Amino acid sequence: MKVEILAITPDAEKLIEKAGRTCYLSFDKITEDSTEKFIRMLVKSGHESVLEHAYATFRISGGSRAFTHQIVRHRLCSFSQQSQRYVDEKGFEVVTPHSIEKNKEAKSLFDNFIKNAKDTYMRLQSMGIRKEDARFVLPNAVESEIVISANFREWRHVLKERCDKSAQWEIREIALEILLTLKKHAPLIFEDFEIDKVEKTVSIKKR
Repeated sequence: MKVEILAITPDAEKLIEKAGRTCYLSFDKITEDSTEKFIRMLVKSGHESVLEHAYATFRISGGSRAFTHQIVRHRLCSFSQQSQRYVDEKGFEVVTPHSIEKNKEAKSLFDNFIKNAKDTYMRLQSMGIRKEDARFVLPNAVESEIVISANFREWRHVLKERCDKSAQWEIREIALEILLTLKKHAPLIFEDFEIDKVEKTVSIKKR
């Protein structure tokens, strides 16, 4: 699994301050070090609409179709995904859940199923079945690639949901990688997201 940042709003936190101060007509209070206090005030007061002025775009590769089926439910994000209709998947790779990987009997069953799916996919193609129809036999374990764009307010929502301990392990690991990147580029916006590196979960601290 690989999480790559493709684009992010330049000087995002200063932009958010400038946009937010329009609400209060307090431009005269902008200084070199005013951003920190102002953004903390916005988040603490729940005035998160101002965070929508900044965006971040990520490319995620090596995640499963099970993961992408979950992430696209966040409808305020924008998505571009690898198409199984146009991309030949005869050499597809898969994501194997940890619970299956460590169970010898389950792993054997899983591997046989994947092999049968791949063989069936290729046989259908050899019979003249187009990729758009042969793909019906592909499992959710197949790796896929997806690009996701969202504003910072939506990223905060996505990460609250998907970094929670109740989230499935794969989407949680990917969300944590996104969070780590956003913390580097916009530390004030995401500073209240505290990461438990042992449990690989996130909690939100009060500012």
